[in-house]
Order: sequence, then structure tokens, then C-alpha cells
Amino acid sequence: MSKIPVGLLFILLCCAEMSTSFACTNLIVTKGASRDGSVMISYAADSHTRYGAIAFYPAADHKPGDLCDLYHYESGKFLGSIPEVSHTYTVIQLMNEHQVAIGETTFGGLDSLSSQPGALLDYGSLMKIGLQRSKTARELIRVITTLVEEYGYASGGESFSISDANEAWIMEIIGKGKYEKGAVWIARMIPDGYVCGHANQARITNFPFMKTNNWDDPKQTVYHSPDIITFAQKHGFYRGPDAAFSFSDVYNPVNFGGARFCDARVWSFFRKVNRGVRENPDFTKYAQGNLFRLPQYTEESPNPNKFVTNRLPLWVRVDSPVSLQDVMTAMRDHFEDTPLDMRTDFGAGPFHLPYRWRPLEYTVDSIEYCHERAIATQQTGYSFVAQSRNGLPDPIGGIFWFGVDDAAGCVYAPMYCGIRAIPENYAPGNGSMISWSETSAFWTFNQVNNWAYTRYDLIHPEIAAYQQELESRFFRETAIVDAKELEMYRENPAAVSNYLTDYSVYTGNQLVSKWKNFYHYLFMKYMDGNVKQTSGFELLENGNGKGVPKKPAQPGYGKEWERKMRSADRVVRP
Repeated sequence: MSKIPVGLLFILLCCAEMSTSFACTNLIVTKGASRDGSVMISYAADSHTRYGAIAFYPAADHKPGDLCDLYHYESGKFLGSIPEVSHTYTVIQLMNEHQVAIGETTFGGLDSLSSQPGALLDYGSLMKIGLQRSKTARELIRVITTLVEEYGYASGGESFSISDANEAWIMEIIGKGKYEKGAVWIARMIPDGYVCGHANQARITNFPFMKTNNWDDPKQTVYHSPDIITFAQKHGFYRGPDAAFSFSDVYNPVNFGGARFCDARVWSFFRKVNRGVRENPDFTKYAQGNLFRLPQYTEESPNPNKFVTNRLPLWVRVDSPVSLQDVMTAMRDHFEDTPLDMRTDFGAGPFHLPYRWRPLEYTVDSIEYCHERAIATQQTGYSFVAQSRNGLPDPIGGIFWFGVDDAAGCVYAPMYCGIRAIPENYAPGNGSMISWSETSAFWTFNQVNNWAYTRYDLIHPEIAAYQQELESRFFRETAIVDAKELEMYRENPAAVSNYLTDYSVYTGNQLVSKWKNFYHYLFMKYMDGNVKQTSGFELLENGNGKGVPKKPAQPGYGKEWERKMRSADRVVRP
């Protein structure tokens, strides 16, 4: 296995190339909205060139004069170096040892602000370095914004999900382009009992303006750059009263694509947990790309700038508490049972495949059409649900549930945030997007999912059943590990990390081994359009002891699709 420089791991694993403007989805759940009182954020890292693995950065002490090298998150280009701090914390991909986690989605925003000459920090560097230097979500926001102010911002517009064991935040940032150094940004704490989400469209609209950012005030729930409004006014991006200013509508105005391809994913999550969204036809129309620009908003406040008025709320209160499994299920969504259901149109084919091969938009006879862009998608490099629990010590309380490839066909493996090593099957350098590895989790799960795409209606239900069986086992196991390690922590805190590491590493490696055997079973069962008879994961023999299977079924295309295939030149004549 070739060795990859540590400074490049984050780049290669997370975003080798941003190949689409509609990549990545984040869901955010506050502790009052979760069934077990945990804070959860999820993240699907979507790209057609992204390889799924777990970056690991151990805690370290640094001497005066030590430098942190910066590489661009997408291109890998070396940007420069900044001073290290005296101590950095352990980071497992996008969660650190203090249960602080972060996710992102790119919204891009105004073209004139997409590039900043001489800037050193892109959003990927900010996520990694921020986690290495923060014990809380608020501290992470402060670290990010302080770094940007000092060294500049080398990316387009970004939305961040930021969480710890007590709070969840949504933060949005966009650079100042050629005009000034740094960025304009805003962060809002999500009220307890509510959920939020973002998917490549800026979401924060109006907000209460703060005169100061008091980082030590636990009651302050909004932080923003002091020039968030004046910068836009100064450079002609906004004309109007301060009270009507909307971050999203000014810096990333929503259009058809922002609604249909991006916010529709948030809508699909919101409607699962909130009746008001589910039953509001205006929100459904918004998700379909139908934008209203009424003179007044719903609450009757004026709309002098003609912003879109049927946008989704920034957050919604849940009808009933959300479980960890509910969040995982939401990450596997294809708009099922909605007007955008991807299983039912002609593009789903005879086997009801809820995926569409790219490009997302296409033209036929001078008319432009589009496919849907769901949360679950074929080009996911990896996804996770970061679970932070304030009733447990940090090493035990944080679990980074990690899966590779399409979330609908992945299995989320538990990686405790107190671990000191990662499973070999998920390790950086174990394969890549252009090099095969038989022990790679990424390639193993891709084999299963891509095979399922050939006969989705039959193969995927088996995947979903085994997925649920394994994840349910992990839920039971982690409950036992929690109790055992809490007792050990009280007696010898230093010993906890070794046990958590052994459990997480063993679980991850065993999962990949099981899934590889599962692929062999599925391939044999469904090859050549036949369906062999099975018992459990065993293919049944015909009884003569010669390895000949029982007569397989031949389900064909189904009557519905056969009617669509009818043609006069295919009529069987006597």
C-alpha cells in the first residue's frame, strides 16, 4: 500500500473534485428533537470522483515555530502554511475527541465572490483545523471565523453543520472576492426540539442583528460578521432597509435549481418529521421549483426586494422525537411517496430504479428536462451520522457512524470518537478511485450497490434487510459498550481508549468481510436475469450432490413493462 502524506489525506478522501454544483446533504437534529437526547448531524459527501475512507489525525503537541501546511480541499494545491497551536485534538474524519462534529454543503453564491486572491484557507482546511483546535461548537465557529479574517477565504459559499454534545448550529459563509480580505458569515443556533438541514442552497434568510459577538455568552444564539449587511450595500449586492436583509437571498439567490435540486432534499426530510411541512402545498410547489414572489411574506411583513416567499422555514419542530435510525433512514431517501418519487416515472425502468445517471439536466428537441436529485445518490463517496451525547464522557459519548458509497446501500459502522486507530478496510491509501483493493470498504460496498442497480426491485430489498440486521446489532452492541466503558472510565479513564479502539477497528473490518461474502451470494443468486432458490444466504442444490442449483425463477420484466415493450414486429405468430 502506498503511503499518502498526512497533509493530503483530507483532500483526497473528502473532495478530490467538486464535479457538480448539487453535491452533499446535511441533516441536523438537536438533543430536544432526538429520542435519546443526543445531538446528531449527518453528511453525505457526494462526488463522482470521491473515494470513501476515514482520515485520522492523532492529538499532538507542537513547539513554537511549528507550521500547519494548507492544501486546497478540492484541487490538492499547496496554498501555504500558518502557525500551529500548542496542542491539537484527535480528529476522526469530521468529528473530534470532544464530540464536536462538522459537515458542509457548497452553495457557491455570487460569482463575483467566488475567488479571493492570496487567500490561504479553503473550507476543507477550515473544517479540519477547526476540529483540531475546538472543544465546543461555539469555539469551532470562532476558530473558523478568526482564521478567515486573518488569512483569507479561498472557497465559494458554504453552509456548515456544527455540533457538540449540547448544541447544533448552522453556519453560512461566503468570501469577499477581489474586494476585501476575509468573508461575510452568519451562524445560528438551532432551537432545542427542532431540526434543520441544508443541501447546496444557502438557507439563512432574515436574522436578528448582533452588535457584538460575545463568545462567552451562552444566551447568544446568533453570531455574524459585523459587515454582513454593509458589505453587500457597499458593493451593490443589496439595496433596502437593514430589517429586510436576507443572507441567502442576497448572497445566494434561490432559483429553480436551488429549489428543485437542493432545497427539495431538505423538504423531503422536513415532511417526514413535521406535519405542517407535509401538508403545506406551497412548500411542495417550492420543492418542485415553483417560486412565489408575493408582496408580503406569510407573517404579513413586506417584501420590497421581491424575494421568494414560499421558501422552507430554516428549521421545524418535530412532531415526535427522532431516533438515530430515523436519521439514517432519512439519509437513504429517494423522495418515496411524494410527487417527486423516483421509483415511478419512465426513467425508473422495469425494475423501479430510484437513480438517474448524470447529467442532471438534458435537452431533447430543444426542450430542457431534468432528473430529480435525491438525498441518496449513486455517487456518494461516504456519509456519516455524528452522534454526540452529553450524558457520557467525551471518549464514549461521541460515535461517528460511518458508511461508504450510496447511503441507501451502506451500513453505518460505529467509530467512537475516543479511538486511537481506524480499521484497515477504511484506511486512507487502501485503494483509490483508480486503484482496486480487495480489502477496501469502498470497493466492496460499490460492488454490492452497482449489482443492485441492475435489478433493483429484487436485489435492494435483500440489501435493506441485511443492512437493518447489522445496524440493529451495532445499536445493541454500542449500548453494552457504553455501559462497560462508563464503569471502566470511572476507575481508569486512560484505559477506555484502548477498548473503544479495539471494538471500532474489529467491527469495521468484520463488516467489510461480511459484506464481501454478501456480494458473492447476491451475484450468484441473481446472475443472468435468473433468481436461484435460497435458504438464508445459502443457494439450494437440486438434491443430486453435483452443485447444480434448483431450477431458478425467471421473473422477466413484469407485465406493466411488457405492455410498454409491445411492438407489432414482436408479435409471436403461429
